[in-house]
Amino acid sequence: MTVSIKSLGHASFQIKADGKVVYIDLKKYGNVVETTEKADLILVTHSHADHCSTEKIRKVRTNNTVVVAPKESASKIGGTVKTLRPDEEALYGSIKVKAIEAYNIKRFKSPGKPWHPKGYGVGYLITIQGKTIYHAGDTDFIPEMKKLGRVDVALLPTGDKYTMDNSEAAEATMAIKPKFVVPMHRWATDPNEFKEKVEAKSNVKVIVLKDNEEFNLT
Repeated sequence: MTVSIKSLGHASFQIKADGKVVYIDLKKYGNVVETTEKADLILVTHSHADHCSTEKIRKVRTNNTVVVAPKESASKIGGTVKTLRPDEEALYGSIKVKAIEAYNIKRFKSPGKPWHPKGYGVGYLITIQGKTIYHAGDTDFIPEMKKLGRVDVALLPTGDKYTMDNSEAAEATMAIKPKFVVPMHRWATDPNEFKEKVEAKSNVKVIVLKDNEEFNLT
């Protein structure tokens, strides 16, 4: 049985398995990959426009779609939105979701004010068809990453300024020890630099996805 992970650009992904369609962080602008496939589950890590587009959510949402987002995103999205606090988990049909802390410890918009303060957003561990995918959200390399347990695929930001850069994301990869890692939220950084750093020091396979490109996990 296959779990497919498709990059929709930036930090947006579509996951398909077991007849279910999951979207993570549908974004508002830039190189947006359009999709009309309706969602069984939509996950939002935080309310920034490059992670939470109400228009894109509306296009794939149905009356049966479950939407999970932090409380500060719920009013923006509208309708029924479920919230998981860090370390909380829930089962949505056959899909298990656990919220993970996501925050900055090094990157600040002004002294003492991080771009993503602790408690603002989350990452998610998504377990579907026996495979666990970690979407880190917008975050630095934080201690919580060392306690995730088994991860098959890690989706990690590498773009610097607002999140980890290539070097820090490589360190995070070593701590998480996934089977595969996908760099996302890359901005102008070179994903091949990240690939070289990770694969030189570990057995983790780096998958660099272009927009609309798909990786199949078997």
